[in-house]
Amino acid sequence: MTVTTTAPSRPRWNAERAFYGGMALAILATVCLGFARSFFLRPWFPEVHVPPERYFLLHGTVFFAWFVLLVVQALLVSARRVDLHRTLGVLGGVLAALMVVVGVTGAIIAARRPGGFVDSPMPPLQFLAVPLFDMALFGTLVGLALAWRRDRQAHKRLMLVGSIALLVAAIARWPFAVIEAGGPPVVMGLNDLYLVPLVIWDLATCRRVHPATLWGGLALVASQPLRFMLSGTEAWLVFARWLTGLPG
Repeated sequence: MTVTTTAPSRPRWNAERAFYGGMALAILATVCLGFARSFFLRPWFPEVHVPPERYFLLHGTVFFAWFVLLVVQALLVSARRVDLHRTLGVLGGVLAALMVVVGVTGAIIAARRPGGFVDSPMPPLQFLAVPLFDMALFGTLVGLALAWRRDRQAHKRLMLVGSIALLVAAIARWPFAVIEAGGPPVVMGLNDLYLVPLVIWDLATCRRVHPATLWGGLALVASQPLRFMLSGTEAWLVFARWLTGLPG
């Protein structure tokens, strides 16, 4: 990717910071809505099924910290505190690596649980493909965003797409009948809609879809059917049994 060196004009700058700040807030709101009953307001919704292990309190806290940091970083850029944004970027890199470890560990714990993943009708070893793909995609996109942090336009887009890749779990917990009735196709379709504003922004400002949006978005969309296709294969089940230590 080519590093962009030309500074945007003031109107373009104002629109850009409003767009990315708005996207970060929308992503955070999606997470809060999805996990309100099972995490943030858990005592008030005892009828909602939640993981029994206390580990998932840590899991939820670490992941929520990422989405809060995403908003904070966007606000710092808006306030022209790029120096503090870069300092917190180091924390973001550490937090992203921790999320991958915590996310993969949580997925293995859930797959080993006698009842499998909460409210998932899929066999646990098959459903394990869903969170593991999420973590692989998130880690890859955020890792590339950090590697290309000097390319401001690529960096912003990859951070957004990487964060959008984690929204499936939140959307699946939205308290709407259409979510339960539609299942994974509806959940993942709604997840993909978060890419649309980014594509529109690219077309409006660059007159083309930025490579980070294009390839990151394609990776996200393509991974969704791929994980379900792979999860039923014998090769995946052998790998899943090895990863979880469960007998065949």
